[in-house]
Amino acid sequence: MAKPQHTVRKIEQGSIAEEMGIEPGDVLLTINGSAVEDIFDYRYLIQDEYIEVLIRKPDGEEWLLEIDKDCDEDLGIQFENGLMDDYRSCRNKCIFCFIDQMPKGMRETLYFKDDDSRLSFLQGNYVTLTNMSQRDIDRIIRYRLSPINISFQTTNPELRCRMLNNRFAGKALEQVRRLYEAGITMNGQIVLCKGINDGAELERSISDLTAYLPHLESVSVVPVGLSRFRDGLYPLEPFGAADAKEVLSCIHRWQERLYPQYGLHFVHASDEWYVMAGEELPEAARYDGYLQLENGVGMLRLFLDEFDEALEEAGAAAKDGGWDRTAGELSVVTGRLAYPYVREMAGRMTERFPFLRIHVYAITNDFFGEQITVSGLLTGQDIIAQLRDKPLGTRILLPQNVLRSGEDYFLDDVTVAEVEKALQVKADIVKSSGHDFVYTVLGVRQSE
Repeated sequence: MAKPQHTVRKIEQGSIAEEMGIEPGDVLLTINGSAVEDIFDYRYLIQDEYIEVLIRKPDGEEWLLEIDKDCDEDLGIQFENGLMDDYRSCRNKCIFCFIDQMPKGMRETLYFKDDDSRLSFLQGNYVTLTNMSQRDIDRIIRYRLSPINISFQTTNPELRCRMLNNRFAGKALEQVRRLYEAGITMNGQIVLCKGINDGAELERSISDLTAYLPHLESVSVVPVGLSRFRDGLYPLEPFGAADAKEVLSCIHRWQERLYPQYGLHFVHASDEWYVMAGEELPEAARYDGYLQLENGVGMLRLFLDEFDEALEEAGAAAKDGGWDRTAGELSVVTGRLAYPYVREMAGRMTERFPFLRIHVYAITNDFFGEQITVSGLLTGQDIIAQLRDKPLGTRILLPQNVLRSGEDYFLDDVTVAEVEKALQVKADIVKSSGHDFVYTVLGVRQSE
């Protein structure tokens, strides 16, 4: 197989690459005389203070660039292939896999199951370790790449084989010991399935994983996501309030046991468990610096704390005459999970700013099924259908996570423009920040 060609897609303004005359369309050939296999090699080879970079221009001319720079300073190059190599797909057939629960007819990229350790390092993706060779582990250790995020599910080797439908899944856990002994920082995840890896199995998994402290910094426990497209798949059941309370009780016991010794709470429940159980969210300090924010651990707490801070700032600015806005009537769109919190925040804003009138709408996920309550899986068609006859005001606020990263369309390929046209209202995108929520509601961007 031909090795991928490392073609430059973009050069960052003011970067070393721009200064050296590297341009989009150029091809990276070697660094310090060494061929570059993938992003791991690239990141490692550019760390030195002096490097020699060989590139080929579109006309075939080759340039050998001698570069003096600070240690670890980036060159400012973005490649057409972010991994600089082929993406590795997942070889497992996990009983809980959400991609297997996707309907037919969606865009092709939504069906790709990644299990690539390089994406774990670059983007925070979780990997099962079943797709990694000894050479992959050697390179992580050699290059000191961390953190590596691992989907454990269970530390029971036999049960892990059954859950991942991979007879090597239990043995793959042995790789964790090598990473631990090399001092590689790790984070873990357990996707909890009712009656399978919960209860005594969850206790066992947490107990086993504490052996990798402090290099294994955190382990999140998240409930399995169940869509309505599960025909022919393993029969999984949703968790209820009593189940959620039991899970939280287990996690809290371990936190109380581990924190005095390690200064880490280590095992964390995702936000869904607290909402399901009807329990208060933990204070910010319990999240150990929000190590697993993108995994839904502490997202609501951080959002609420940022909101409190921004509300005080905005109130003080209004009192001092810092700005004069009349945001008027608007609507906020959210999933059912966050709805009670967003509704409370909207109420507090209207108390502080009487000129506001805010409608908060919890969108039921008819597309994937009512069991899916997070905003990140809402579709444009559900938003349109459920808001078409509702009072909306002059704007609707959409959470940024409903859109594909860097794009303006939803999971179902409906665009923001199509939502605006169907509802005859302007849509504003709110970042995952309590600050941005306050200022977007008020019609004031934070940069103003």
